[in-house]
Amino acid sequence: MSSLPSSVDVAIIGAGAAGLGAAHALRGSGLSVIVLEARNRIGGRAWTVQASPEVIFDVGCGWLHSSDKNSFVSIARELDFEVNTDLPPWRERAFGNVFPQSDRDDFMGAMDAFYQRLWEVAQKGEDAPASQSLEPGNRWNPMIDAISTYINGCELKDMSTLDWDAYEDSNLNWRIRRGYGALVAAYGENCPVALSCNVTLIDHAGKRIRLETSLGTLAADKVIVTVPTNLIADEAIRFSPQLPAKVDAAGGLPLGVDDKVTLALADADAFPKEGNLRGATMRTAMGTYHIRPFGQPCIEGFFGGSFARDLEDAGDGAIAAQSIDEIADLLGSDIRRKLKPLYESRWAQDPFARGSYSHALPGHAGDRAALAAPVDERLFFAGEATSPNFFTTAHGARDSGERAAKEVLAALSRI
Repeated sequence: MSSLPSSVDVAIIGAGAAGLGAAHALRGSGLSVIVLEARNRIGGRAWTVQASPEVIFDVGCGWLHSSDKNSFVSIARELDFEVNTDLPPWRERAFGNVFPQSDRDDFMGAMDAFYQRLWEVAQKGEDAPASQSLEPGNRWNPMIDAISTYINGCELKDMSTLDWDAYEDSNLNWRIRRGYGALVAAYGENCPVALSCNVTLIDHAGKRIRLETSLGTLAADKVIVTVPTNLIADEAIRFSPQLPAKVDAAGGLPLGVDDKVTLALADADAFPKEGNLRGATMRTAMGTYHIRPFGQPCIEGFFGGSFARDLEDAGDGAIAAQSIDEIADLLGSDIRRKLKPLYESRWAQDPFARGSYSHALPGHAGDRAALAAPVDERLFFAGEATSPNFFTTAHGARDSGERAAKEVLAALSRI
């Protein structure tokens, strides 16, 4: 869209999965709709890049979690995107002798016991920090905490037990060969989007809502807000009159950090396809590695929580450098010459995300519903953080956008 209209029926802020889901749900309604996106691309935290001629890399989300309940699976098939249903490499395909089978079995036993204790606490209705369910003195506690940083973007001390329990995980995790970000972009291809349009103020004092943006001012009858929680909590987007309940709810659902890197791998045929390599197994500040995803000549590294944040703060290239150092420690220094940095994410440094995905702080599991609640039947809220059961995921975001659009239509039917 080359120019910004002065007035619409419904303005949607954010062209990530939630905003695009809302736009799709409003098609055929007869309403004038526009999606306002601060970036120069659609997709938000779903983003696929061609990291090299041989490597496709999902900078953001990469797995169709809970695939049997994931709305993007049917969308992928409708758009002729290949869905890969192979098992992920997390448990079964450890590479080399770095993490021997006996240790893996011991670790998985400790992990399963931790989850059982966590579940028992949740059944009592106690929203304690998840770290309280760790077995005191267990040798695997640092690594269990590391797994949390990959899954939740935060350490267990910052994770709500009740929020963990609310998440629906069917343990089916599929992938998109062409990239999850590419799928989300294709899904939004025909949506009415204004790019490089940063919204800074939502003035809902008058009869119509006034939006101040980097491309000018826009009036709307209804607004759907789908931006990440950190932008609301930091008041990067301001409301007038203020909405302290929304700011507080967003503050209880901060975005953790989960960063990824892809490294080109020379002599790739000497390495297994879809292999898994753990970093140091006795500390939380470590990476985990996916060898040759889809058979590509690369290794993907994953870092989460405060360690990922520290690596981002160290500057461009720090995540790749850490990955190469860890892999060399595990597989020998000769591998250094075979690895070349291609692309790394830095989501906490992204001004329009300020993190990867939400986690509820202990005591704040109820903030998801508080953030999702409409205001005066004019302001509506969506995004992965508002999903009651599929938060942190792209499909949870998409479904929440569809839910918000239905709330808009219901409100209009009552006028």
